[in-house]
Amino acid sequence: MPGGDVLDLRHLGRERVIGSYLLEGDEPALVDCGPASCAAELRARLAARGLTVHDLRHLVLTHIHLDHAGAAGTLVRENPLLLVHVSEVGAPHVVDPSRLERSARRLYGDEFDRLWGELAPVPAENVRVAGDRVLGLEAFPTPGHASHHVAYVDADGVCYSGDAAGARILPSRYLAPVAPPPDIDLEAWERSLAAIERRRPSSLCLPHFGVVDDPAEHLALMRERLRTWAERVRDGASEEEFERAAEEELRAEGVDEETAAAYRQAAPFWQSHAGLRRYWDKKGETAAA
Repeated sequence: MPGGDVLDLRHLGRERVIGSYLLEGDEPALVDCGPASCAAELRARLAARGLTVHDLRHLVLTHIHLDHAGAAGTLVRENPLLLVHVSEVGAPHVVDPSRLERSARRLYGDEFDRLWGELAPVPAENVRVAGDRVLGLEAFPTPGHASHHVAYVDADGVCYSGDAAGARILPSRYLAPVAPPPDIDLEAWERSLAAIERRRPSSLCLPHFGVVDDPAEHLALMRERLRTWAERVRDGASEEEFERAAEEELRAEGVDEETAAAYRQAAPFWQSHAGLRRYWDKKGETAAA
């Protein structure tokens, strides 16, 4: 497999929902670590490769959403030598995740603990702000999905694109943008997709889920579907109508029910409706507004 080795974290027991990428070498690293609710599975996946959390030296975060970075504090507590590389915007929120947790608890309510587990702080001395280079990877900002989003490209063109390139539960061909609240920015997202394209990646390592070997086609589809979903919300589609349209897209692609369930878990359609609705409402451009 090109690039890092994907570790399936089996979120809530389901395969191909959340992945972490292992970069092996003298100083083993993870690109994203998933939530604390998946920490036991992460340990098991590392053990299968002859590693423990104590062997890790770096955690490289694409962004600080809980499904990507929620376990960071838990892992650093277990391994105090672990360094966490994160965007300048995201760094304060991994050191003090209280505001992030309050926001997430409002969104998820009583499901928060089951979904994500503990959100522990990362000591400031373990945090490194991601500059232009991180562990030999080119690092560059890719806002749009989140203001604190960063993508990484290695010397072979393997791109760790986080959620900037959407969710595609391989081997399915269906692509779902991931557009949760609170800070979706469509103009920034278009620029971020262009920034990834300019680097001509050889593959895309998606946390949701797998390694894409047709990045040019994938990014073109991502741009098209993001625009389609955004226009659907701007035209006044309700949450129910938006979800129904997304389900119809899944069926049109012939996605089997198990894979469809992974999409719903990795990229809940209601969240994308909420994020896009918030974006358009702030601009005063939804039909309802």
